[in-house]
Amino acid sequence: QVQLEESGGGLVQAGDSLRLSCVASVRTFSNYGMAWFRQAPGKERDFVAAVSGNGGTISYVDSVKGRFTISRDNAKNTVYLQMNSLKPEDTAVYYCAAAWLRFGRVLSTYNYWGQGTQVTVSS
Repeated sequence: QVQLEESGGGLVQAGDSLRLSCVASVRTFSNYGMAWFRQAPGKERDFVAAVSGNGGTISYVDSVKGRFTISRDNAKNTVYLQMNSLKPEDTAVYYCAAAWLRFGRVLSTYNYWGQGTQVTVSS
């Protein structure tokens, strides 16, 4: 059973930075594509960023390009989301997701999910 645990969320002001972390309880972390999604109140869960198992392929939603950076440390079973220049519209619950031997931008690609961490950006 794959378990994902996110941390690093919080309340910040516009322009500030946060780094989210997600630790996976798996034996072969490098075989999992990893992604971050987010869900604002009353809205659907949307793709933010994804990274392939070896870290060689990365994808971002256009609205975060140049501000967010996804990375992974396979030795620590951890994926990160560095979020800079945060905006109020980034406010959401951020979810970490994992997919065995797959990678992509579509929610249904991922079959393992964390509980989420709240990010609130005040103006």
